[in-house]
Amino acid sequence: MAHRRRTRISSSAAALVVALGGLAVLSASAGAVGVAGAPTCEVALATSVWRTPITTLPVATDSSRLIAAIGATTGLHPDFGSGLWDGEPIGIPYNTVPATQRKVHVSFLYASESDRVGYPVPRHPRIEGGAASTGDRHVLVVDRATCTDYELYDARPVAHSANWTAGSGAVFNLRSNALRPAGWTSADAAGLAILPGLVRPEEVAAGVIDHAIRVTVPATNTAFLWPARHEAGVRNAALPPMGLRLRLKASVNISGFAKMDRIILQALKTYGMIIADNGSAWYLSGVPSASWNNDQLHQLGAIVGSDFQVVNESCLEVSPNSAQASLARCAHG
Repeated sequence: MAHRRRTRISSSAAALVVALGGLAVLSASAGAVGVAGAPTCEVALATSVWRTPITTLPVATDSSRLIAAIGATTGLHPDFGSGLWDGEPIGIPYNTVPATQRKVHVSFLYASESDRVGYPVPRHPRIEGGAASTGDRHVLVVDRATCTDYELYDARPVAHSANWTAGSGAVFNLRSNALRPAGWTSADAAGLAILPGLVRPEEVAAGVIDHAIRVTVPATNTAFLWPARHEAGVRNAALPPMGLRLRLKASVNISGFAKMDRIILQALKTYGMIIADNGSAWYLSGVPSASWNNDQLHQLGAIVGSDFQVVNESCLEVSPNSAQASLARCAHG
């Protein structure tokens, strides 16, 4: 099963509201920023692979080839922002609900790889692209009491009913590092949770992003690397696999960028990005918000594919329940 996302070419002409460019930059030791609307919940445990620094991991032997396959001269693109593009909000939103939120029944197209449970979807949830979207229509819902993350792909309400349909769905305990069974999709093609990989305005406002960022590439092969659990590609070994981890080279000078951009770029140096879906090259995922300064975000396009390198993070899998515990082993091969 393959998820196909709609390619969006964003414009710096979208509405601008509040600029984050004047925010102070804090050190990475500032700690995780809770989810807005669910402040006691973090998007992932400190021991998770999402929040494991990869600055010391070795460069993969096929790094240059894979970068070329994605697009060595193609610029980085934030697939989130403020205002609307083509009448739709830009990015992947999420919802937070109380433990008392009524759960609805969801019928899945890919039921065998979906978590068939009740989903606490509110009556009028925030949907990727808006209620009328013809795109991926992700719906993310966090139960703020239990820190449970419910995620749906291609979610659509059933007319005159409380029920929903979706392509696929997955439930993640944000207080656990558990992954889905190997071979299973999620609401994302790679079988990973979406929420931990989003750039969120509250963490940029705090001055630090302490996790890897979700990224899409034009095409992937029929393989997946840990921590991904699923593939959605074509049989071509020259293409990158789902789950591939990349980082911005330490030598790339980011001092001339706006502060909000430096926060994002520093995260790409420290934690990198994980290929999670097929789409446009180097499209970073984030939450739509009036807080973003679109002009500053689009300056990230000066960073191109050749500024990145593929890292070999296979050693982190030695201790999957605590990826950071494996870092010491990584240094010794």
